[in-house]
Amino acid sequence: MAYIVVLNPLIIATVKDADGQFIGDGATPNVPLVAAGTAFVAGLLSILMGVIGRVPFAMAAGLGLNAFVTYGIASQMSWESAMGLVFLEGVIIALLVLTGFRTAVFNAIPPQLKTAISVGIGLFIALIGFVDSGFVRKAPAVPLELGINGNLVSWPLLVFVVGLLLIILLVARGVKGAILIGIVATTVLAIVVQAVTKVGGAGTPADPNPAGWRLVVPELPKEIFGFTNPLVLFREFDPIGAFGSVSVVLALLLVFTLLITDFFDTMGTIVGVGGQAGLIREDGTLPRTREILLVDSIGAAVGGAASVSSNTTYVESAAGVGEGARTGLASVVTGVLFLLAIFVSPLVAVVPYEAAAPALVVVGFLMLTAIREIDFTDHEIAIPAFLTIVLMPFTYSIATGIGAGFVSFVLIKLVRGKAREVHSLMWVVTALFVVYFALGPIKALLALG
Repeated sequence: MAYIVVLNPLIIATVKDADGQFIGDGATPNVPLVAAGTAFVAGLLSILMGVIGRVPFAMAAGLGLNAFVTYGIASQMSWESAMGLVFLEGVIIALLVLTGFRTAVFNAIPPQLKTAISVGIGLFIALIGFVDSGFVRKAPAVPLELGINGNLVSWPLLVFVVGLLLIILLVARGVKGAILIGIVATTVLAIVVQAVTKVGGAGTPADPNPAGWRLVVPELPKEIFGFTNPLVLFREFDPIGAFGSVSVVLALLLVFTLLITDFFDTMGTIVGVGGQAGLIREDGTLPRTREILLVDSIGAAVGGAASVSSNTTYVESAAGVGEGARTGLASVVTGVLFLLAIFVSPLVAVVPYEAAAPALVVVGFLMLTAIREIDFTDHEIAIPAFLTIVLMPFTYSIATGIGAGFVSFVLIKLVRGKAREVHSLMWVVTALFVVYFALGPIKALLALG
């Protein structure tokens, strides 16, 4: 799981919000600070899961969720407001756990549509990896093209390709820690290449260097150990600000999208890892489910309050289970190690996109493998699933993909005379998404009036 200390800040700390600021109201990315915050929150929550949930389920910032917060929410408001919505989502999901309503919502969404959401996010993450590395770029004649003018003609791109192939081979061979090993090895290669070639950075819009390194120029770190106080991020979230930045309907839809993504990702993870650990009872239930889900929901709220995005139960917990973990002690140990990682957060500042992006591509592949659970011979679910999957990367919006999937699913059921098969909550959510998609025309009509 240690790779998240590198990947999470590379996703959320390097993108400006709608006000042109990075996390922490900075003019430049503060990757070490967000890395320290990522490790701090993951450490606390993993320990909490071990003590309260008593299961070997570790927690950290959720991949997919952090991408949605970055590209789907912070692009429309300040980082403080975006993280405020994450906090609200955590509070709401905690209330759903305490009231027992979470099960009802879980049953409202067709299982294969839930799978499509995960697959779509996987493709979206992979695209982010390709774009951030420069392997795929905008072009004058076509929307996207390979490398620079259709060619891989720079040293950084070569490093990316080598890193991607390395992680692919490690994953294919079942090597434990393949993603983290790949990031570290590729970063070392990048440092060597920079020392020999002196490529330099990608430059500025006024003075670009297309063949340069993206994000940072990889060089030997000036310090390996250091302490960056992650607590300063806790004063950065604003749970009310979003409602002044966007419409109330849009803000509610964004919270709902976060909730749905977090909601079902967690359910699938605890069932899968719990089954591997032999913790699932014969009736399909898991002991202390309420406590597990409560800690997970707290993770969303704390992640938002700490400006590191929603934290969730990690499927990589299966690695510990595979080594024999059966109790919460494994999560406590994982949490302690995350806390120790705070003191090596300066190392994250030497990782260029070209060294970290291969991991995003491979994580995208791993999420994509769930597509086998979708029955593409049944058009009633296949078409909504297809729209959900392709519109996320094609529109650079997770919310758009989910909304298109929900609306098309309900319409197809309605046209085929199967409206009774649609859960009442699906009708409510679909109506909200219709309003969301129609906000532009609605505003135009109101302006004319």
